[in-house]
Amino acid sequence: MPTRREFLAQIAGATAGLAFTQAPARRRVSIGGRRVTVVDVHAHTFVPDVLELVKNTPLAAQAKGGSAAPDILLGPGTAARLRYMDREGIDYQALNVNAWGYAAERALARDLVQLQNEKIAQAVAANPDRFVGMATVALQHPDLAADQLDYAVRTLGMRGAAIGGSVEGMELSDRRFDPFWAKAEELGVMLFMHPQQAPGTTQNQRLQGKGGLGNTIGNPLETTVFLSHLIFEGTLDRFPGLKICGAHAGGYLPSYTGRSDALCGRAGGNGDDCRALKRKPSEYFRNQLYIDSMIFQEDGLRNLVAQVGADHIFYGTDYPFDWPVGVDFILNASGLSNAAKEAILGGNLVKLLRITPA
Repeated sequence: MPTRREFLAQIAGATAGLAFTQAPARRRVSIGGRRVTVVDVHAHTFVPDVLELVKNTPLAAQAKGGSAAPDILLGPGTAARLRYMDREGIDYQALNVNAWGYAAERALARDLVQLQNEKIAQAVAANPDRFVGMATVALQHPDLAADQLDYAVRTLGMRGAAIGGSVEGMELSDRRFDPFWAKAEELGVMLFMHPQQAPGTTQNQRLQGKGGLGNTIGNPLETTVFLSHLIFEGTLDRFPGLKICGAHAGGYLPSYTGRSDALCGRAGGNGDDCRALKRKPSEYFRNQLYIDSMIFQEDGLRNLVAQVGADHIFYGTDYPFDWPVGVDFILNASGLSNAAKEAILGGNLVKLLRITPA
């Protein structure tokens, strides 16, 4: 049996290397000397359990591609996700499954969404002080999607839903999707729209070649088209309680709504398309539409604040993808008040997602 001295020596030797393996201290973000809560609205995840469910179906290849990044996996990637959040100063992530599976027939779509939402709810229950859940829905079946959203919010405690910008080539401004919009309005939840592969935008043939243009240009373009249809086709007017966040800084629309407003000020031609609108296109960004902060340049961020207001911008990182949009991008932005920085980093989402900071 070792002596006390030998035992203490063994403990010292065993713990000597711990300093090299411990996780870094969690960053706590403060503004003006006051602690603020940071919430990431644009945080991707993928539920690996679906791989077995969609095996031997047309969705198998799509699911396999979506699970390619280890850090994105719900469950196996949680430790890496929390380390990232601690390092970056992010207190909460709104877990989003990037919209996929819109080609699924009704029975598979029902099972797929149920599995994903239950697993997201479990992840949130295991880490309630770090995650909030955003539901998935089968938008290709609007009545089913409405029921799925209702169950996810009322029973599973989801704070909103993640949706794509179109469904198998169909625009979401089509009246067939009204049952879903009506349910989202009734529940008062925020919807986070993120582009998925879509004809005419991300899959436009002209975006082939260098530069990853299907992503670099196509993703913001899909958001731009999605939001524009909701405005001009009257969806936002029919459902004035909708709250929708467009990923990638709302695409190109918030910075160029002046052209849409100008269209509505012209006599004849396409200006007639605006007659039924209840407000100017740009004004929907002061009311129902929100955007994330993925604009990359300080001048761009200041312009977005001028265009839509700091109260309609959410902090977003596109986790786990390596974009230069950390919290310091917001903290160091000149010309923004401390109140605006706090609102963007988390204050807005704390209210809309009903987060009670730990």
